[in-house]
Amino acid sequence: MNIKDKIPGLDTIYTAFAEITREFKQDAACEKGCSFCCKEAGTIDITTLEGLTIRQAMKGFSRSRQASLAKVFQQEIKKREKKVMASCPFLMKNNGCMIYEFRPFSCRRIYSTHVCTRKDSPIVNRQVMDAADQSIRALQQLDNTGYSGHLSYILYMLSIPAFRDVYTTGAFKPEEIMVFGRSHRIVINQMMGSS
Repeated sequence: MNIKDKIPGLDTIYTAFAEITREFKQDAACEKGCSFCCKEAGTIDITTLEGLTIRQAMKGFSRSRQASLAKVFQQEIKKREKKVMASCPFLMKNNGCMIYEFRPFSCRRIYSTHVCTRKDSPIVNRQVMDAADQSIRALQQLDNTGYSGHLSYILYMLSIPAFRDVYTTGAFKPEEIMVFGRSHRIVINQMMGSS
């Protein structure tokens, strides 16, 4: 199966999660422009399938924005390799999200019942977290020939034509990313999705 045929499955999983958690998120303190999690959440993990949709969205950006993002991603990868916290590269100066419509599940699952600060971390309902864990397993099963890892690392992998070509045909060759995968904590979805 061609990987691009799986993309509609992302919306199915996102929608199911939103419906299951709607009642718990009614009291969320999060609102447009609140970017605590975008700056302080630590890691924004995505699947390669989500990365593919983000790459597609980025094609609609101006060339200057694409070039600027490429530099920001390179800087962010270096920071992360040194274990330095970095804001999401898609966070704009006005605290808006460049890819909000195409944001990954890691961003969709985040919310808090109070306004967050560095001293007052997000408070999340346990049932929402359980539903999120189930959704992550569903995403990994959907993307069963792909990988999961930090947004910057997955987008970097997808920027390599040889990797992208293998992945988009539905082939599975984890040996080709073994060294990078181990050093950057990339997860093989086939190993995780069924647990």
